[in-house]
Amino acid sequence: MSLQERLDAFKADFEAGKPPYSVPYTVIETMHRATAELIASGAATRALKAGDKAPAFTLPDPDGRPVSSDDLLRTGPLVISFYRGVWCPYCNMELQALQAALPEFAALGAKLVAISPQLPASSRKSSRQNELSFPILSDGHNDVADAFGLRFQMPDYLIELYRGLKNDLPAFNGDPSWTLPMPARYVIDRDGTILYAEVNPDYTRRPDPQDMLPALRQANATQPTS
Repeated sequence: MSLQERLDAFKADFEAGKPPYSVPYTVIETMHRATAELIASGAATRALKAGDKAPAFTLPDPDGRPVSSDDLLRTGPLVISFYRGVWCPYCNMELQALQAALPEFAALGAKLVAISPQLPASSRKSSRQNELSFPILSDGHNDVADAFGLRFQMPDYLIELYRGLKNDLPAFNGDPSWTLPMPARYVIDRDGTILYAEVNPDYTRRPDPQDMLPALRQANATQPTS
């Protein structure tokens, strides 16, 4: 089963209210409204695309150790997944799929990191519950996400909904701004050029990790031989 098939199955059960999910349909309607408005805003069209230069960044891992994109790119291409947080089931399923694809990435000389706005404690929970062996980095205030063109401000009605669901993003993120990144996947070549970019304002839509393999093969093909 593909990642999107898994996401679609979860979405169908969630929206049908099948156990253990039980939320009023007004909640589903509000989520649909927010997604439709984000799509209509054209925000995704302003995100960095293939051919652009990726901004360099240094972010802490769950243990507080700084991780530099420049250091990662010295040994090969870099795969980046921007995700919303440990509270998002769609993000967790994507992280699991990325973990399953990690050997394929490694065989092509690539490193993989995930980036979210959550605090390191929540990143440790993400790593633990999804059994991840790649780093999750904490992007305070979504600053790196903003540099990639991914940060957006949640509308007031969606903030109210999240508060009602006890989904306290300021507590998860240590940031009162109520901003999130649009989920995105990037493949970055060693010189910082973006070879693959997939940004979707609909958080229920995610590409299969294997979709990035052609870009990783391209990165290998363009490396100078010693």
